[in-house]
Amino acid sequence: MPERVIYFDHAATTALDPRVLDAMLPYLTTEYGNASSIYTMGRHAMQAIDHAREQVASLIHCRPSEVAFVGCGSESDNLAIKGMAFASQKKGNHIITTPIEHHAVSHTCNYLERFGFNTTYLPVDEFGRVDPEDVARSITDQTVLVSVMYANNEIGTIEPIAEIGRICRARKVPFHVDAVQAGGALPLDVTELKVDLLSLSAHKFHGPKGMGILYVRQGMRILPQLQGGSQERGRRAGTENIAGIVGTATALKLAYEEMPQKTPRIQALRDRLIEGILQIPRSRLTGHPTDRLPNNASFAFEGVEGESILLNLDMLGVAASTGSACTSGSVDPSHVLIAIGLPPEWSHGSLRLTLGKNNTEEEVDTIISVLPGIIERLRGLGI
Repeated sequence: MPERVIYFDHAATTALDPRVLDAMLPYLTTEYGNASSIYTMGRHAMQAIDHAREQVASLIHCRPSEVAFVGCGSESDNLAIKGMAFASQKKGNHIITTPIEHHAVSHTCNYLERFGFNTTYLPVDEFGRVDPEDVARSITDQTVLVSVMYANNEIGTIEPIAEIGRICRARKVPFHVDAVQAGGALPLDVTELKVDLLSLSAHKFHGPKGMGILYVRQGMRILPQLQGGSQERGRRAGTENIAGIVGTATALKLAYEEMPQKTPRIQALRDRLIEGILQIPRSRLTGHPTDRLPNNASFAFEGVEGESILLNLDMLGVAASTGSACTSGSVDPSHVLIAIGLPPEWSHGSLRLTLGKNNTEEEVDTIISVLPGIIERLRGLGI
């Protein structure tokens, strides 16, 4: 067993920042009041939530009342899509999305189809980009929601969100964006992006697992998907996770404070990684060559199985993935790689390496040095 892990799977999750843990600890120990209680401890809890909400609002440029704290990124996607769809049934039953969305979006759309909703899946190009004009052409008088991710979790491609947002705003169609991979990595000004609903997940930017954010623009009516109390302005029932909420806001604040220094360094490491790995015969970069997340390096190798690559890297102490952590264990090619037209002999050999703020040049060089031998050996074995 290797003495330490070289962690290249930050798109799956990130380590909790010690400063975030410090901010959370009082609400796990001494400040354990219920925010719905009217006595002092309860008021302290509500004040912590209010402060966290103001922090998030200032970072994404919205009103505090437009920020809802939820249980994870998947819940945020579900609440946005189901909540808007069921609230808009009198207007129509048509949803527009893409074939490369995270399953928290695509499976939610599949679920709504059981209730009479129709879904249009827009095509993407070879890099995984949506053409905004396809969005415009697909909108009908029955369209109640457009949902397009900000950046793809597998191949890192960044979508033209602001352009799509302008089209939706002009046509008066609500626009939801799954920005889970963009949190802490890309600008999140909801006004400039022209979005009506936006989803985030705390554990993608060194916050706690089990916490998410949903931005809901004022005037957007969504039906809650959890029934019970009236927490989060009636959008989500359930006693608030005070420690998680405080940790989420703290982590997002730190991520954006550090982004100007962190991003150029990570992007330089990513580019070094891409250049080195593409020296391997019969290898290719997946996703857009430039309009991609600064930490994402995703590849396909002809004639080899991605799972075998991961196991060999794991034996050397390298943590990586073939794509979405939510689909690990599946032997089928990624739906994202199928959507961009990658042939089966390539799509089975996918590898995603996603960097974080603590990765080093030495770690990148380790990957570049060991991966060619792994690929050559696996091709020789036919696996």
